[in-house]
This record gives sequence, structure tokens and C-alpha cells, in this order.
Amino acid sequence: ATPSSPINYTYTVINSYPHDATAFTQGLLWEDGILYESTGWRGESDVRRVLLESGEVIEEVPIADQYFGEGIAIFDDKLYELTWQAQTGFIYDADTLDLLSSFTYPTEGWGMTHDGEQLIVSDGTDTIYFWEPETLVENGRIHVHDGDTPIIRLNELEYIDGEIYANIWQTEYIVRINPDTGAAVGWIDLTGLLSAEEQAGLRDPGNAVLNGIAYDEENGRLFVTGKLWPTLFEIELQPE
Repeated sequence: ATPSSPINYTYTVINSYPHDATAFTQGLLWEDGILYESTGWRGESDVRRVLLESGEVIEEVPIADQYFGEGIAIFDDKLYELTWQAQTGFIYDADTLDLLSSFTYPTEGWGMTHDGEQLIVSDGTDTIYFWEPETLVENGRIHVHDGDTPIIRLNELEYIDGEIYANIWQTEYIVRINPDTGAAVGWIDLTGLLSAEEQAGLRDPGNAVLNGIAYDEENGRLFVTGKLWPTLFEIELQPE
């Protein structure tokens, strides 16, 4: 794929699993056989550990009511969490979810992942930032684009096989991004994962949009869900 000709993908559902339909999913990741999830809305935000097969929340830690939880990443046994507009993030022990410290940053916080060396962060614009994990100092940034068109509203992130996958907020698309150039190398169309009837029956249909990407690298499994969705899906991508 080149910047002017990204590959389009559709999907096949391999498995579906229960998901907490009250969880306003902001961040999602897979680590050592457990799903980690962060949820949003002020007064309801938390970080949680979840069993895949049952959807059971086995541990959850709320954050203070003034914060709106956003993306998460686990790096070097620490779980990093962003918040939306408060320019404040939190660092937890990944095993216990004990709060270790907080930090600040100059933008909004949306999505977060890592490439094994750097934290990768989105802020809702077309910009993706790279942070050094220990100091949280910015090492660089890319501007995401498809040809000459900037791609904005980059939300939840996942680093998979050398690419950054990003939910595009309020759409049913995930964009696959070259982390060196910012070029879109693929578009994943997830239209139809939830039927119109299922969508209409959700707690807040207007805000219950696709968001949440997790990857089980050991077994090559890709999981996706949405805010307030009752189901988490394991999917396989199919080039169109």
C-alpha cells in the first residue's frame, strides 16, 4: 500500500463475548490473558480488568469525579491512563491497579498504545504523539493523512504488527497508519457489527459508537467493541 492507495478491509466475526453495556469504553487492551478497559463520563470513569469469556469485571478502580477517563496502555508493568480535557494522566501498577502517580500534558487526551519503545498518544486531531515512557517527554509526532487529506478524530489506538490502528470517532471505521510517515495504509469498515435494532436499544444510542481495539499478539486475535455495547467481537480482517 502507498499513501495514495490504502487497502480497504471488511471483516468476519470469529467469536462474540459479553460486554458491560454500561461501560463507556475509552481504552481497551489485552495483557497476559486479561482484558484491561478504561471507561469515560465524569462520575463514572474507571479502569478495570475483565474476563474475556464471561465479560465479568474482576477488578475496577474509579477515578475522581472531575476526570473523564480516556485511553490506556501497559508498558513495563505500569498502566498509563489519559483523561479527556483535564490535561492529567495517571500511572497504576498493572498487576494491582494501585495508583502510583499522576502526570500532566498540554493537549486533550484520547487514545494510547505503545510500540515496545514509546508511548503513542492521540488527542482527537490528526496528530499522533510519541512519548518517552519514563519521562513522558515527547520524542516526535506524525500527522495522519490519506493522500492529501488529514484524518481527524483519531481516538482509541492499538499497535499491531508495525502499524497503528485508530478508531475514527463517530464512524464505523478503523484506519491503519504507518507510524513513520502518518500515511493511511488501510481502512477497516466495521459497518453492521451491531444491527440498527441493537443500536437503538442501547443506553445512549447517539454516543454508543464504535470504540475499543485490543490485540492478542500471542494468538493473533483482534477484538473490537464500542461505547455502551453489550458485545465484544473477535474479528478477522478480509481485504475487499
